[in-house]
Formats: sequence, C-alpha cells, structure tokens
Amino acid sequence: MLFSAHFSNNAPIFKGLSKPYTGWVTGYAAIIDKLDLQIPMVSPITMIAEKNQRLVSEQWIVLPSTYLPNDNKQVTKIQALYNHLVFALKYEGVSLLVFSKLIEKLTENEIMDLVNIEPTGQYARRIWFLIEWVSGKLIQEKANLTKKSYIKVIDEKLQYGVSGIKSPRHLIINNLPGNTNFCPLIRRTHKLETHLSKGYANISKKSVVGIRRDIIQRASAFLLLKDSKASFTIEGESPKSKRAARWGLAIGQAGTNELTKEELVRLQQLVIENARFIQLGIRNQGGFVGEHDRITGEPVPVHISARQEDLNDLLDGFIETNQLLIKDNFDPVLAATIIAFGFVFIHPFEDGNGRIHRYLIHHILAKKQFSDQGIIFPISSSILEHIVDYRKVLESYSNPLLDWIDWEETRNHNLLVTNNTKDFYRYFDATKQAEFLFDCIKDTIENIIPKEISYLLKYEKFKHTLEEIFEMPDKMISVLVIFLEQNNGQLSKRAKEKEFSILTIDEIFQIESIFADIFYN
Repeated sequence: MLFSAHFSNNAPIFKGLSKPYTGWVTGYAAIIDKLDLQIPMVSPITMIAEKNQRLVSEQWIVLPSTYLPNDNKQVTKIQALYNHLVFALKYEGVSLLVFSKLIEKLTENEIMDLVNIEPTGQYARRIWFLIEWVSGKLIQEKANLTKKSYIKVIDEKLQYGVSGIKSPRHLIINNLPGNTNFCPLIRRTHKLETHLSKGYANISKKSVVGIRRDIIQRASAFLLLKDSKASFTIEGESPKSKRAARWGLAIGQAGTNELTKEELVRLQQLVIENARFIQLGIRNQGGFVGEHDRITGEPVPVHISARQEDLNDLLDGFIETNQLLIKDNFDPVLAATIIAFGFVFIHPFEDGNGRIHRYLIHHILAKKQFSDQGIIFPISSSILEHIVDYRKVLESYSNPLLDWIDWEETRNHNLLVTNNTKDFYRYFDATKQAEFLFDCIKDTIENIIPKEISYLLKYEKFKHTLEEIFEMPDKMISVLVIFLEQNNGQLSKRAKEKEFSILTIDEIFQIESIFADIFYN
C-alpha cells in the first residue's frame, strides 16, 4: 500500500477549504486524501476538533476530540484504515463510491487482513459485505457466519434504506435502496426529516376534499398543460401548443406503464417532434451538456454523460432499482429523487433527457399513490419558478465530476470519455437533490395547486353571476376575463369600443365591480 499509518489530516486548509476549527480531517475524507482515490471529495467533510467543539454545516461536520480514530504510528496501516472506515460507518454512513475505489487500492491479502480485524464485529461484517457487494467477488478465505444476530448495512439513523433482504453469509440485512449497477444514497438531514414529518401525501389528498370533481379535473387539465410548457421552457424551448398538449397528455398517463428501456424510448419519441437531426433511442456515442467554443468548436461541458458502453448496465440497474423502490415502503419523494435525478445524470439519450427526468417524478409519485383524485403534480411549474436553485442542484453533482473525467474531442465536436466513470453514475449521493425536490413538492401543495383551484372557483362564481344577470355566453365570458386580467380588472378603451361595444357604460362598470369583488377581495 502507498500510505503511512497516519491518515488524519491536521493542516489548517484541506482541499482549498479553511477548517472551521483546529483539528483533523477523518473518515471518508481522510481515506480519499491519503489513498489518492480518484473521486470527488465527500460532502460534508467530517473532522475532529482539538477541543470539545461541534458543528454541522453544509461543508463540515465537526466532532469533539474524543471521537478521533486511532491511526498513530503504533498501529498497522490496515488497522488505521479499518479505524477510519469504522468511524465513517458510525458517523457518516455508507459511501459506495469510496468502497468501490478503495478495493482497487488493496491487495487480496490486505482485504483479508481488513475484514479479519474484528471478524464477527458489526462494522467488520458491514465492511466485508460492502466489499463483496461492490466488487461482485467473494473473499474465498472468509467462512459464512452462523452465530451472530442480523444487522442492517445501512444505518437508518444516518441514511434512508429499504426493508431489505437477509444475507446469511454475513448475517447482514441488505437494506441498500438499489443494486450493484445503480444505488444512489440519501443522507438523513434536518431539512429532510422536517419535510417528511409534514406528511405531504396526506395534505395533498386533504387539500381537495370538498372540491367538486369537475373543478379538480379542470384544474388538473390546466396544470398538466402548464407543467408541460414549463418543462419545455426549462430546456430553453417554446413549443407549439399542440406539442405541449401532447406531452401534457403523456404526463397525465404517468404511472400507467411499467418503466422499461422500451418505455423510455417511447417517451423520447413523444418529446422529440422532429427526429431528423436526432438519433432516437439509447446513445451509441458520448454525450454532454454545455456549449462549443465559438472559435475552435471544442466541447465546453458543464455535465458529462455516462459512457455509451456503460448505458445498458446502468439502465438495467436503474430499472431494477425503480421496481424495488416502488414495491418497498420507501418514501415516494425520496424514490422519485433517486430515479429521476439518476436518469438525468446518466443522460442516456441525445435529446429529451430533461423532460423525461421530470416525467419520472410524476411516474414515481403516481405509482406510489402520492396524490389523489386525478391531480397531477405540476412539478415543472415549481422547478421553473426556482430555476436558479434547480441549476445549482444539478451542478452540485456535475461540476465536481469534471475534474475526474478524462475525455478527448471527436471529429464531430462531441467528446469521448477515456477513463472508467461508471461508478460516478451508479453510486452518488442524492441528498441535495432530495431536499430540492421536497421544497418543490411543498411549494406545489401549498401554492401552485391551491392557487389554480381557487382561481377556477372564482372563475365559476364570476361566470354564473354574469350568466344570471346578462345571460352572457361562455365564450364571451372567457374572453372578458382575459381582458380584465390583462388590465388590472378594467376593460381598456379599445375593448369597450370593439370586443365589448355591445355593453353599456353602466353594464361595464357593474361587470368590473363584480370581477373585483370575486377575484380581488
């Protein structure tokens, strides 16, 4: 091995970040640094303060000095590594990406020494299980356990897991929310726990109790179209109404079809109106999101997609994980995060990935019966209203990877990835994405859906009032509302003289008063 026993880093600056206190970087960050693992640094970074100091922030977790793992010169290199892995499992959770890259640095003998330090201890068993699970290879010299009770590989005080299945060899309950080809993880944070405690699914269902079904259906229809248009707008497109309506119809059927590769291709065909310049289906070349240099034409990526040779394995794992999360009692929003953001990070198509990514949020929520009575969550509408935060949460994944992906330009000014990047797309932390999606769910439930239902109820009241007083036809009322909304509740001089010249001055004043009473008061 290429490291000394001492792992903990006590320099005041670590990877360009100033430490909040004097102390030692520990756990996964220390392992990545010491072994020079070719992966982005974990976030937050855990460190031990010299004094009795604690802190939890976006960048740091600080624990008191009594938590410092033993990695001094008196312990072996493997013992020091083991101590930091145990520390990480205790206080940081599981990092599949670290385990995947770690085993590339260890010889078979070193792996054997590592898992035999405390052969029946709970942390040694979790380390043993994770090494075999990630590598897909059994450690031949290790015998199956028989006398210990089962423990979960994911500590659910730190991360979210599924119900799990037993692994008799390790006496481990494998509650990882995925499989070896696709298993993003989400950390428990105060923000997520606060969101989960609200019970948004119940709030969503209760919010439409007592509302007439025709109003709910009309609100849902409008929100579908609005969501479809918003999804195109996020991509920088202004689709024709027919195209937006067609995609809105697809969103309305979310959760109906099972998720397969064929279904994903079908969705792409619905998104792409003109396939003349696009290769439909799974990519057979590299992919990226970004621009081209205006002079040289060289790619300037802000996100690099998974290699084309990895797509089949990644998508197989993605579909299998989708099935697992739908069947399990796993929170719908967390499940939607893993599936939807996992898809957009893999970016399996040349075009249409973003809109399908947002469709998948609808798909999971519908499959797990998050909403009720036909209301489709207009999640793209909320995302569009928080577009800056949305871009930040995408970049929080993509930007750190750019330093770890090697690529070269192709003849057609695409890019070809030249190193192994598969692990980046199957084993990532989706915590920030989950927090963002929960924020959008909250916004949708508290603002977007109630506003639309409130508007329709006001519209219905205004319409019935005008029908009773003036016997005005529906089409004329619809146009009237548009003009009143555009001019702050009053008809313009032009509208009075042209579209509504049939109305008297007194009638116009009466209509404007009714509109103000209903819509503004």
